[in-house]
Amino acid sequence: MHTMWKGSISFGLVNIPIKLHTATEDKDIKLRTLHKKCHSPVKYEKVCSVCEEELNPDDIVKAYEYTKGKFVVLEDDELENLRKENEEKAVEIMDFVSIEEIDPIYYNRSYFMSPNEGGTKAYSLLRKALEQSQKVGIAKIIIRAKEQLALVRVYENTLVMETIHFPDEVRNSVDVPNVPVEDKVTEKELETAIMLINQLTTTFEPEKYTDEYRTALLELIESKRTGKETVTAKEKQPAANVTDLMAALQASIDRTKPTATEKPKKETTKRKKTGTKVKKQA
Repeated sequence: MHTMWKGSISFGLVNIPIKLHTATEDKDIKLRTLHKKCHSPVKYEKVCSVCEEELNPDDIVKAYEYTKGKFVVLEDDELENLRKENEEKAVEIMDFVSIEEIDPIYYNRSYFMSPNEGGTKAYSLLRKALEQSQKVGIAKIIIRAKEQLALVRVYENTLVMETIHFPDEVRNSVDVPNVPVEDKVTEKELETAIMLINQLTTTFEPEKYTDEYRTALLELIESKRTGKETVTAKEKQPAANVTDLMAALQASIDRTKPTATEKPKKETTKRKKTGTKVKKQA
């Protein structure tokens, strides 16, 4: 399993060298966009909005727009130094709380935690302590240049770090439009709804839920592939060097022009002789 972060996590005086591994994966089917005319992939280029020039990575800098059209430019080395300063710090569990107190709206991404060299015993200690106390740890960590709030919990037999949103990243529910303030339902309607919920209540078994759309899309793709309903992108033809061609044509024209020291050649034309020939008299 790929390691995407190395460091250590501590609670009290106990320090645990750990590695983080992504616990979930995106199974979305990636579709390419093609030019309808020739079925070639569409290329997205980075172009300056003013100069209209295509940009290379070296031509691009990062900046923060503090007001419309006004920016603070941040150099790559400044961002890198700031990231290293924070990433090299040990992740400290600041508090322990009951997981029931954390609403699922705060959850972001999940990472498996494995012990790094020398951290096996401390890893087991934290896992056992969390299990018996039925608590989760709250910590902060820098991942991909962003400080994340996270909780540490036990999943099956593995410690999991669950990144969660900061409170100011969760929008206020009172801003949601058209939410009724009062429940205008009858007692009979409520009883019927609760009866239906009870009838559909079961044990959560994630294996029985499948992505039906993804399955159908894969079947459609496979049926088109086996049925030879495929297209092939055209190879890009080398563009003619218009600049060199024009230069060659101009050079050819210039070679035919007389220089300043040369005199233009006189046009020679044969004139037809006119009149009659006079014979000499004897």
